[in-house]
Amino acid sequence: MDREDFKTEQTTQMTPTVKKALVVLFFLSFLMFIKYAPYGNTHLVGDSLGRQLFMLYLFIVNKTLGIVHEGGHGVCYLLHCPEFVAAANGTVFQLLFPFLIGYYYKQKGQFFAYFIGLFFLGISLHYSAWYMSTAGEGLFLPASKSFLGVDGKHDFNYILTQLHLLNYHKVLAGFFRVVAFCIMLYSLGHMFVLAFFTSRKNLGKRKYRP
Repeated sequence: MDREDFKTEQTTQMTPTVKKALVVLFFLSFLMFIKYAPYGNTHLVGDSLGRQLFMLYLFIVNKTLGIVHEGGHGVCYLLHCPEFVAAANGTVFQLLFPFLIGYYYKQKGQFFAYFIGLFFLGISLHYSAWYMSTAGEGLFLPASKSFLGVDGKHDFNYILTQLHLLNYHKVLAGFFRVVAFCIMLYSLGHMFVLAFFTSRKNLGKRKYRP
């Protein structure tokens, strides 16, 4: 990244100190994703304090994304979408939600907030990759594993079966997990530059090109 290609946001409510603190927090979050994710066993008894805090953070983020995911399905139920579209729309909504929030701030010239949105897009894609990795467990999800607590269909089992790709679900999940980490790392890199290498005196003088 060329420092001359960066400009400080046109308008922002974040102080340089807040930005630097957020970069540190997101960087630690990224390291914990590498160490603890995917999700698998979330049993916390006897775990380190760091892992317990990370799993709590992950629980809150995933529950928020889960609500958006189910909202995507709900829209299709109201509009009577084809079954394939209805199955895919949950994931589409889940990925669009953080991206559109970030894009909104990008349009306002608040690029640091934009990259926070992209970071959460990476988290959302990582969760989708994990969900995809479980597609081989069967078409139906028992209530104990369902977000809504009721029996339901496994989105990716149905989608990949329709696309004749179910046998490759773990390969696809691995690919999207790598993409998710790349998005998170890309976002962190830009946030780092904005927090540590842009100066308030250059406010509005240079154009930032992410």
